[in-house]
Amino acid sequence: MPTSGGGFIRLPAGSVVVALTLPRPGDNGHRVRVLVHAVNRQRALTRLRNLGLRAVYLRGNTEPPTPDEVTAVLHHPDGLVWRETPDDDTESWHPIRALLRSA
Repeated sequence: MPTSGGGFIRLPAGSVVVALTLPRPGDNGHRVRVLVHAVNRQRALTRLRNLGLRAVYLRGNTEPPTPDEVTAVLHHPDGLVWRETPDDDTESWHPIRALLRSA
């Protein structure tokens, strides 16, 4: 499941937030925005691959996380969230477990 868009931002403390727009697992046509907070980009992608999203790649920095997205992932205890409608600011962010359960 390769990405169609994504990017990252390095935080002042040196960690990164990676944002990816991915096809929803088990659902053709729908896409989700996934945010990951990690020590570096490679570790962020490894976290997703360890959850079963094996073919996730970050190529370029065309869609970096917005300030609101950075805030959302930093305030989540797992540092890994998603939402169904990437452009809908009214939708809440969900823990990654909810996405993987629905697949």
